[in-house]
Amino acid sequence: MIRFDYARPSDVADAVRRGSGAATRFLAGGTNLVDLMKENVERPEHVVDIGRLPLARIEELDGGGLRLGALVTNNQTAHDPRVAARYPLLASAILAGASPQLRNAATNGGNLNQRTRCYYFYDTATACNKREPGAGCGAIGGVTRIHAILGTSEHCIATHPSDMCVALAALEAQVRITGPGGDRVVPFADYHRLPGDEPWRDNTLGRGDLVTAIDLPAEDFSTRYTYLKLRDRLSYAFALVSVAVAMRLSAGGTIEAVRVALGGVAHKPWRLPEVEATLRGQVPSSQAFRAAAEHLITGAVGRGGNDFKIELARRAISRALRQAADGTPQTQSDKRVA
Repeated sequence: MIRFDYARPSDVADAVRRGSGAATRFLAGGTNLVDLMKENVERPEHVVDIGRLPLARIEELDGGGLRLGALVTNNQTAHDPRVAARYPLLASAILAGASPQLRNAATNGGNLNQRTRCYYFYDTATACNKREPGAGCGAIGGVTRIHAILGTSEHCIATHPSDMCVALAALEAQVRITGPGGDRVVPFADYHRLPGDEPWRDNTLGRGDLVTAIDLPAEDFSTRYTYLKLRDRLSYAFALVSVAVAMRLSAGGTIEAVRVALGGVAHKPWRLPEVEATLRGQVPSSQAFRAAAEHLITGAVGRGGNDFKIELARRAISRALRQAADGTPQTQSDKRVA
């Protein structure tokens, strides 16, 4: 780990000012950044600790939504009675990730901005465009078991590792940001980026931009939902494929509203609203769910070691849609697939 300057501002404006340098990183829970610094993947000259900022509250919004402060921990969020009752999909996704010890330290803002767990990104002896622009991508032609099958480019096939973000995508959350240019709100679908020609850019944050909160809109998906996570072991592992589903049925039993987001398959949570539209008005059925799954993974490309993810995603989507329709969400205490 290299030497760096350290600052601990007490207000957001000072944090933004201090965080505007090119070689500066914000530190919250530190569960990702500190690891990257130890591995010499991140080498900031200045670290701005935002842990004392007044961003650690969950607040009611007009109309029934909730605002999750960026410094509220993942466990505080998952176990908040309002989140558990009104947004159980989010609580389930958070509890599917990491360990209780890490969730006690990890923050909501940090979860949004965590970096990929690609082997080649972490190994500074290998080529990685995300770590060193223009170096190439060691994963292409390498070991690809955990890598993306959708939205990739010739420059990067890494995946976004978050569970929480998959649920936030399905819930159509909004990200509140403060930066040198003032305040702005970004729809969750627009927050993370596909790799394209700039895989080192994970999201739409600019220099000095700071996530201050996540807003959850008021919409009732509290009964028919699920977060299904498939991984190499039952705990403390990142998703090979995950599926977040939020559904609402009409009085007549047809699908009135549905949201589907995938994790573990792309550089960002993967959601196609046009596929969801094909399910609205239909009676829940295996045939309809299989068709939606097929459409969601259209264009998926494996690279040898991750070819299995295509069929795994197809089956996981169908299974998750059935769980949500039946009101039998995947439990995160017994992680075997229901």
